[in-house]
Order: sequence, then structure tokens, then C-alpha cells
Amino acid sequence: MPNYYAAIDLKSFYAAVECNDRHLNMFMTPLVVCDTRRGEGTIILATSPYLRHMGIPSRLRRKNLPKDIPIIYARPRMARYLEVSAEFNRLLLEYVGEDDLHIYSIDECFINIGPYLKLYRLSAKELIKKILHEIEDRLGLIATAGLGPNMFLAKVSMDIEAKHSPDNIAQWDQKDIETKLWPLTPLSKVWGISSGYEKKLNNLGLLTMGDIAHYPKTTLKFYLGVVGETFWERANGIDDTNIREKYSPLSTSISVGQTLEKDYSIYDARRLLMEMNDDLARRLRRQGDLAQAVSISLTYSSAEGNYQNGTRLLLPTDITYELDAIVQNLTLRFDNKKKIRGLSIAYFNLISNTCCQLGLFDDEKKEDERIFDRALDKIKARFGSNAILRSSSLLKNSTARRRNEEIGGHAR
Repeated sequence: MPNYYAAIDLKSFYAAVECNDRHLNMFMTPLVVCDTRRGEGTIILATSPYLRHMGIPSRLRRKNLPKDIPIIYARPRMARYLEVSAEFNRLLLEYVGEDDLHIYSIDECFINIGPYLKLYRLSAKELIKKILHEIEDRLGLIATAGLGPNMFLAKVSMDIEAKHSPDNIAQWDQKDIETKLWPLTPLSKVWGISSGYEKKLNNLGLLTMGDIAHYPKTTLKFYLGVVGETFWERANGIDDTNIREKYSPLSTSISVGQTLEKDYSIYDARRLLMEMNDDLARRLRRQGDLAQAVSISLTYSSAEGNYQNGTRLLLPTDITYELDAIVQNLTLRFDNKKKIRGLSIAYFNLISNTCCQLGLFDDEKKEDERIFDRALDKIKARFGSNAILRSSSLLKNSTARRRNEEIGGHAR
């Protein structure tokens, strides 16, 4: 059977999990997933369908919530959400093979159901309806799904139509392109088109997907590059992506970042960078890689943008003190008068640590550092990241202990 795709999204995932664990109906409960310890300005992670039906979006600051509703606040529990997400993926693997499942996010995925329709003796819509009922019965979650001959049409049909369908399912085929895809506007509603590209497309006089479909492909590629060609193909319902062809990047990287709750000076920020580098270097060693390039980004508290700096290394390394020295040197050109609200570090061009090229001036100290790093890694792996810390992590402005108790910036 030919490939035929379904995009599945768990509705109000975080809020739904919290309502289920409290034995509450998410369609009748004013629940908000938010860490109230972070003050009135904190961003809400999710709102229940009950609140969304009242016009309250899923992303806003806590201070902007209506005061006349007795809202239930649920502290984020990322470990629990990951657990439920894993159950969701295991359920899907009961219907399709691992090669036909692509996990897009914690609450969204694609599956290729085409090769299985003959096995189940069901149409695409009948099979997806069966899967959605299974998700509701076993996990207590409501899911929406989009169906299409390719991943793009499946995703867009889910985003645009499924949420308004009585059975939470939408199906777009080639015959629906002209009537359903082409009228879509603004363009940023469409999967894969950012607000920045929407502006560029609008400047070319392209306001709808139909406008893109009828625009010369070569001209669009001239103005926007390869991505312009992709936009033209998507507007005409063309997407040759094969879910079984897993992407392997030629150049890999890892990164860590955090948004700060108050303004930090460069002096305090350097200590935070040191703590973040400890975590990132440990992660680098855990996956058995060496870094060949390092970059940092500091976001200003004002609306002036950010500071970025990076460098390539003479020799690849995974030693914490070497990487920290590089990170600290990258901050030297930063304007000390500016205040900081965000930090990030990235290691680029990773290579496998299967062999180690010795430097001309390497000595016993370098090997001692390697042994020291691995000893700390073992302690933290066994007893937790807060089992052993830098003394600076005990200072008031440090965020290390709190971050070590979080997943993705939220409480476990």
C-alpha cells in the first residue's frame, strides 16, 4: 500500500494530564498549569479547554488571567508529562512499526498508516478514529488528527480543521488543495512559515497559499533561496518527505540556556555561565563526544538585542576547565554596563571521542582533569546533580540548584 500519513496532537496536553490526575473534567475545570512561586509575571504553560473556550489563550502571563474566575493552579510536573507521553508513543507502536512513527514533540507525532490499512481492513479515517478512541479510553486524553497523502497536508489539516471537527479528525487530499489550502491567510498559520518569512512573502504581494502556488517557482527561489522553492511545493500540496528516511545531521551540536527572572550583571552572569558549562560538559562526556567549537549568547534586559561570540578550538575537548576558560574569554568584549536577562552556551561540530589527539604541550595535569571530571560525573549520576556543587552555587544569585531539580526549565 502507498504511504498515507496521520498527524496526531494531544489536546491541551499538560492541562489534560493535571485534570486526569485530579479526576477532574478538563472541559468543565478552570485549571492553569503554572508555577506560582515565580511571581505574577511568569508565563503560563497551559490552560484547560474550559478556559480556552472562554477566550483565554494557552500562553499568557499569570497577571493577565481574569480575576473573577476561581482558577485552579497546577505546578508543572515535567517528569509526569514525559511519562504520559511515553505511554502515548507505546500505544501508537501497537498499531504501526517504529520506522513509521515520527515523534514531533512531547504531545504530537506523525504516523504512516498506509502500509497497515490492508492489515486492519479499515479505511484511513476508520483506523485513526479507532486509535483516538484507544487514546481516550486508556490515557484519558483527547486527541485531534489530520490525514493526508503526505506529512504536510496531514499536519495542516490537523492544525486548521481537525480542532473544529465534531470527531476531531480532518482529511485533506489533492482535491482539497484548491478549496482548503489555497485560501489560508495569514501565512504564519501554515506549518513551516514563520512570521519573518510571512513578512517577506507579503512584500512580494503573496498573502495566501494560493498566491504562492501561482507565483513562479524560480522567482520565489531567487528571492528566498531553497526555502522559497519549498514554500511553492507545499502550496501545491507537494511534500516528498519519507517518514522512514531518518535525518542524520552532518554537523551536530548541543546547547543549554536559561531565561533569568531579574537583571544580572556580567559578573554574576559569568558565574551562571560557569555552572551551565559544568552541566553541558557533563552531557558532552555522557554521549561520548568532543567539542570543536564553542559559542555563547547573552540577551539584554532592554530591547536592544543580544551579544553573541564564538570560536573554533585548536584541539577538540570535553574537559570542563578548558571549555569554561573558553566560555569566560568569550564574555570579555561584553559591555559591562549592560544588564542581562538570558544566557546560552552551545558546543558545535561534535566528533566521537573514540580516539584522542594529544597536544604537543599536554601534561599530567590534563589527564588529572579528565579523571577528576569523570569522578564528578559518576557521583552526580548516582546521587543526583545537587550531590556535589561549586561553592559559588550556594550564593544568592545562583540558579544551579533550582535548575538541577527541573526538566526543561520546569519542575519535575
